[in-house]
Amino acid sequence: MPNFTTPAPPVTAVLPASRGPHGHAEGVSNDEFRAAMSRLAAGVVLVTALEASLDPDDPHAPAGEDVGMTATAFLSVSLDPPLVLVSLREGSRMDDLLDEQPLWAVSVLSESQRHIAGRFAMKGRVSDRLLFADIPYTRGAETGAPLVGGALATLECRTEQRVTAGDHTLVIGRVLTASLPSPDGGPLTYFRGRYRQLR
Repeated sequence: MPNFTTPAPPVTAVLPASRGPHGHAEGVSNDEFRAAMSRLAAGVVLVTALEASLDPDDPHAPAGEDVGMTATAFLSVSLDPPLVLVSLREGSRMDDLLDEQPLWAVSVLSESQRHIAGRFAMKGRVSDRLLFADIPYTRGAETGAPLVGGALATLECRTEQRVTAGDHTLVIGRVLTASLPSPDGGPLTYFRGRYRQLR
């Protein structure tokens, strides 16, 4: 009897999508990606931390400085334990600071605090000390970071994990304290490149 062999099916290779000059899959430009993501409404928070004095043993050394930045990439990660995540631009002042020390805070901004969001989102801005000058705040008992007065909610956090993700760092923090200074206000949101209020 002749020995017939069934030919094997052809092997189909799965190739990764080719990459453009900026590392995106071919066909997706930075502008297209930004435009698509701008259709995702997000809450607005102020992330704050206290930068310690460069020389705490020297009474003549400059005191520590408050640092703040506006963020829209902030979310709840876990209830048990209570974890949150914020995305920081790699190499930003806040990213560098939280790489050195683990304590930070978040103030969930209300619709009446658009000016605070805009102030801490400015590029080429003045020193953070001046930005905080006329903003009412208290200091967190656990972190020493500013907690904005009139915010819908405030959280104090300790970094549990840092994950590099492209040109950003994802900082996952354990929530140490949570309070509701002004729980009945409306939230400040960010949609299509503008701060907005819920209607």
